[in-house]
Amino acid sequence: MQKYIEMTEKALHAYMKFEDKPQKKIYEAMEYSLFARGKRLRPVIMLMTAKMCGADPAIALPFACAIEMIHTYSLIHDDLPAMDNDDLRRGKPTNHKVFGEGIAILAGDALLNKAFEIVSEYDVPGVCKKTVLRAISALAQSSGTEGMIGGQVVDIESRNEDMELLKYLYSLKTGAIIRSAGVIGAILAEAEEDQTAAVDSFCLNLGIAFQIQDDILDVTGSEADLGKPIGSDAANHKSTYITLCGLEKSRDMVNKYTQKAIDSLAVFENRGELINLAETLISRKA
Repeated sequence: MQKYIEMTEKALHAYMKFEDKPQKKIYEAMEYSLFARGKRLRPVIMLMTAKMCGADPAIALPFACAIEMIHTYSLIHDDLPAMDNDDLRRGKPTNHKVFGEGIAILAGDALLNKAFEIVSEYDVPGVCKKTVLRAISALAQSSGTEGMIGGQVVDIESRNEDMELLKYLYSLKTGAIIRSAGVIGAILAEAEEDQTAAVDSFCLNLGIAFQIQDDILDVTGSEADLGKPIGSDAANHKSTYITLCGLEKSRDMVNKYTQKAIDSLAVFENRGELINLAETLISRKA
């Protein structure tokens, strides 16, 4: 993963160069969360997918940076007192604890806006405008009311023990952005329809496995590893796979969805990187 992370970090820093202006506080707040030791999972998936589909991963870099900005904005907002009310993120005080709620809200808004500034200016030789518009549409839908935001609404409003609703929540709140990461990588590489569908299935199942693993780590992990307090789901009275299925069955579900993800890639010969990534995520501690 490291080479893709380094590609993303370099590109993100290039996009985040700002002049010294009266509104510089917003830039400081954006950078504070954007460069706070993130895993860069979504950009990595996008770049790996583009390569697997036969393209130079670099063609996806602008979209990889945009999706990381959108993910970061969602974390800033998720940590706010009106949402999960968390004090730590990635081992550091959350954005609103450092900059105040007003600036934190605006920093999230600014990162979302910056993401679409970047992709609207996408101009890579060999990638046609129609392809770019498809990628932008996928990005917008995955972060909107039928994607991440919709999942956050379900998360806020639901406190019942409904397994299907929980799976739906995970498929939107966490899964939608992960799915679009893979799908956009395939779109920009101009993959065949069956290949794009295979990537979509891989990311859908990987996203669910990833969120169930998060549920497990919220119970079994340590604050030092996670960079945030453990037990926050229980404190916020949230239903999770742990509360509905128990720990051992949840671990089985992580393995099940991970294997389904891996099986989805059978149409590709050059699938080793994404398989290794999926297998690594099963045993992660953060």
